[in-house]
Amino acid sequence: MKRVLIVVLGLAFAGINAQQKWSLRECVDYAVKHNLQVIQNEYSKQIQDSNLKIAQRNYLPSVNASVGNNVSFGQASLGTGSIRNDRFSNNANLSADILLYNNGRLEKTIRKTQFDVEASQYDIETIQNDISLQIAQQYLTTLLNKEIVKISQSATENAKKQLDRAKITTEVGTTAQTVKAEAEAAWAREKQNLKTAEVNVGRSLFALAQLLQLKDYKDFDVMDVEVSESLTPQLLAVEDVLEKAYENQPQIKAALSRIKSAEAQTEVTKTSFWPTLTASIGVGTFYNNLLNTNNVGNEFFYVKEGGFFNQYKDNFGQQGGVSLNIPIFNKGITKLQVEQSKINENIAKTTLEQQKLTVRQNVQQAQFDADANYEIYLAATEAEKSTKLAMDFADKSYAAGRTTIFDLNIARNNYANAQGSVQQAKFNYLFSLKLLNFYSGIPLSL
Repeated sequence: MKRVLIVVLGLAFAGINAQQKWSLRECVDYAVKHNLQVIQNEYSKQIQDSNLKIAQRNYLPSVNASVGNNVSFGQASLGTGSIRNDRFSNNANLSADILLYNNGRLEKTIRKTQFDVEASQYDIETIQNDISLQIAQQYLTTLLNKEIVKISQSATENAKKQLDRAKITTEVGTTAQTVKAEAEAAWAREKQNLKTAEVNVGRSLFALAQLLQLKDYKDFDVMDVEVSESLTPQLLAVEDVLEKAYENQPQIKAALSRIKSAEAQTEVTKTSFWPTLTASIGVGTFYNNLLNTNNVGNEFFYVKEGGFFNQYKDNFGQQGGVSLNIPIFNKGITKLQVEQSKINENIAKTTLEQQKLTVRQNVQQAQFDADANYEIYLAATEAEKSTKLAMDFADKSYAAGRTTIFDLNIARNNYANAQGSVQQAKFNYLFSLKLLNFYSGIPLSL
């Protein structure tokens, strides 16, 4: 039973560890869902959604109810004399009013707010895209560092084999002690390089976990992705990518929505030049109670004061009306507000041009980097082949006693550096391609 439990726990632990390896898609999806900046902008959009609901509900009438109480004591003026007037009064009213006409102000306000809602949604998508690109770049950096670890491991293993061989040849007297010492130094250097490479992997994983805003980063890891050893040049034209980017990039869409919002705001402001027609209806009643007497009237005719509910019933009344407010002169403020709205339209249009310029520069930079990184990759591949051939010759020459161990170590270092350069160029080129695909509307993935 104990053995079975150990096996089950071991499998469960292995499953937990396996779950810690994240794909690029998983990293991106998690980041855009949990990033605090995204969440903050989602709250901003919720505010815009509420503003839209408020604008839509302005079509409904405003209904208000009021209840008032008043009490007074003392003398009240009556002709040339005065009369005792201790009084309690109560009144209740219910009224409603609705806007009948203001040159479409309500409709124009709703349209303006709808554009604000659109822009807020595009703002969220823009932040999500920025985060996605940061995640993709850091993810590829992590994969690159893992490849560097593999190169360092291979170099360390070769240095260890060289040390083992140097120990044997030194013991039999075919090589000097300096050969063994240099082999030990070379192995120590490679172990140091390996440790540095492993630390760089941990550092890049930590940076990626920070981007994801993970609380527990110690067990975090990413999936190993096999990148093709044979890369092909990118064939996307800048103009084609730009055309698609202008259509699908949210920062462009947000700028367009804000232009429409600014234009709609101008139309809303212009409604202040027009008359406002409002209708109102109301019902109400009141109650009066003379505190110093139960009779009301004059010295010739008195009646007993009515009760609360009887007075409410007898004093019930209704009213209705239509009012027209015609603007004549408000110090030219409305005209100035229209001019301000026009300026805001120009600002929004300039923002659109700035966003297009930024997108165009990013696309051009991505294509330049892709072309440059591909050429660097080709050159690095040729250098890797040459340094591999030079290392093989140096190894054979050293075995034959025609070169020193110093020459062999230099050749091996050159080969390891060349391998690292190939991987660096490969992942730089891969990120440039992903960036171009991203601007073309293709989701990030590996």
